[in-house]
Amino acid sequence: MRIRTEQTKQSSSRPSRLAAGFTLLEMVIVLGIIALLLGGAVAVVGPKILNSAKYTKVDGDFQGYKSAFMTYRNMSGYYPTTQQGFKALVDKPSSPPVPRRWNRLLDSVPLDPWGNEYGYRYPGSKDPNEPEFISLGPDGQENTDDDISSQD
Repeated sequence: MRIRTEQTKQSSSRPSRLAAGFTLLEMVIVLGIIALLLGGAVAVVGPKILNSAKYTKVDGDFQGYKSAFMTYRNMSGYYPTTQQGFKALVDKPSSPPVPRRWNRLLDSVPLDPWGNEYGYRYPGSKDPNEPEFISLGPDGQENTDDDISSQD
């Protein structure tokens, strides 16, 4: 009986292969598999997140431009015409109505996230008392389903 106790003590003092842990090679393989899975997920989801961010930027731009056009209206008494558009905030309009008080509110006509100039319409198509800002969307074509309006 005493021999068994000694054998048990000797075998229990040495860790078994399973209890020893993972080898460096095993860890590298597992980390490699995880990296491949994450890389695939980013490749699939990444463009969708980027596109969503562009739409969010358009909404933020619309709010900023609304504020700039309200400032223009407060100084001149009216919003720029559709023909004057964003250029009325960059250069003083020379065609009627010409504002008596004018300050430059923008450095240049702004571009949407897809590289197209924002459109402007006053009176707006849905609310004639407010200006409407328009982005042509990803396709850059006017009057298509992906156009974005501040009055939608």
